[in-house]
Amino acid sequence: MTFRAFSRSKVPFFASMFVRKLIVPIEVLYNSMKTFVPTLGVIPSKPILDLRSYHDGRPRGPLWRGKKLIGKEALFVVLGLKRFKDDEEKLDKFIKSHVLRLLKMDMITVLGELERQEEVFLGLKIFRTIKKQDWYKPDVFLYKDLIIALAKSKKMDDAMEIWESMRNEDLFPDSQTYAEVIRGFLRYGSPADAMNIYEDMLKSPDPPEELPFRILLKGLLPHPLLRNRVKQDFEEMFPDRNVYDPPEEIFGIR
Repeated sequence: MTFRAFSRSKVPFFASMFVRKLIVPIEVLYNSMKTFVPTLGVIPSKPILDLRSYHDGRPRGPLWRGKKLIGKEALFVVLGLKRFKDDEEKLDKFIKSHVLRLLKMDMITVLGELERQEEVFLGLKIFRTIKKQDWYKPDVFLYKDLIIALAKSKKMDDAMEIWESMRNEDLFPDSQTYAEVIRGFLRYGSPADAMNIYEDMLKSPDPPEELPFRILLKGLLPHPLLRNRVKQDFEEMFPDRNVYDPPEEIFGIR
């Protein structure tokens, strides 16, 4: 009778110990996120690898490029500028009340985000605001991104206005900027302006690259005299490169 009473009293105790042995390894594996799986009831004292410290490459949240790099103030300004872009009076008030109080890097970030979203009208507004700040110093990269955005949007008049401002500050763009502006003028139907940019490129202190020449050689196919001039310069600067000449009958050249 004594043994029976003892065994009955110990059943819950032994059962709880058995369940606890099963649960502890599972909890440790779940909470520590280890790549090492405990075996034979051996539980490591420290996690071998914390997977939470690694990024698996999948997007987090909305697909807004660089959103995590944009502060709340800058993000609020971008949204506000877009909201008031059709009302000049409200837009100017918003710039005075919110844009001017931004820090230098936030203001530059706003400009870059507007360029990325192809809001070139607003980009021009912010760029002109930046140039009025005490901390502003001539920077070719500020000009470059805005000029390229304007050229891609076919706003060539505005692009040339910014271009002249850049040149007045004794800044020369890089090859990519030359290529995009030349492409923009050719798309705009103005080969003469494209040639003016080409002449400016030849005066640059940096040696010209191949891409602007290729764009001109392709865009000037209907203008053989201009094309032959560019072709001659190209062959002198890049003697190891070949130029594709389409059959003359395509454009009625004799």
